[in-house]
Amino acid sequence: MQRHCPSIPFERYADDIIVHCKSERQAHWVKTAVVRRLAQCKLELHPEKTKIVYCKDVERTDDYPKESFDFLGFEFRPRGAKSRLGSYFVSFLPAVSKKAAKSIRSDIRGWRLHRLSDKCLMDLSRMFNPIIRGWINYYGSFYRSALYPLFDQLNRSLKRWAMRKYKRLRGRQRRAAYWLSRIRSQQPSLFSHWQLASHLVAGR
Repeated sequence: MQRHCPSIPFERYADDIIVHCKSERQAHWVKTAVVRRLAQCKLELHPEKTKIVYCKDVERTDDYPKESFDFLGFEFRPRGAKSRLGSYFVSFLPAVSKKAAKSIRSDIRGWRLHRLSDKCLMDLSRMFNPIIRGWINYYGSFYRSALYPLFDQLNRSLKRWAMRKYKRLRGRQRRAAYWLSRIRSQQPSLFSHWQLASHLVAGR
């Protein structure tokens, strides 16, 4: 890149690289140059991961076979955005990827919160808040609202925990949801994700 493409910006993490090209023609030229250089090192591009992506947004409105890609746990694709003046438009933005979201959901299920009826909410907070904060700090850096469905699942797990721990809540999903909502309003900092959005503790 320094020798042949010094004016083209790129990011690299381990063996994953993103190259920012101004046109499809330039992208094909860079890809050919990279293939040639890697061949000299007896290496080759990953045939499935390597692709040319059209960064569709309000200014680039054409259609292209590939309009998204994953990088470091984020999915970059066209998304709705809001300007400082309050108008809505399409921008090419990152958010937690489907693969990363699936992993988070799996982790939440693996906690088996409903079986920890010997613990109190404070205990659960101490046990899992460091992990929840890590998710928010990393994946919440961009398009934080994409995390809301994941934390809805976490709140449903907490609701199941409450229904199992307290006899008065057993079999009463709505009452358990109201109980959890009341705790959240009284102690909004108890769980890190409770501070993201007010609708997250809604019962289902």
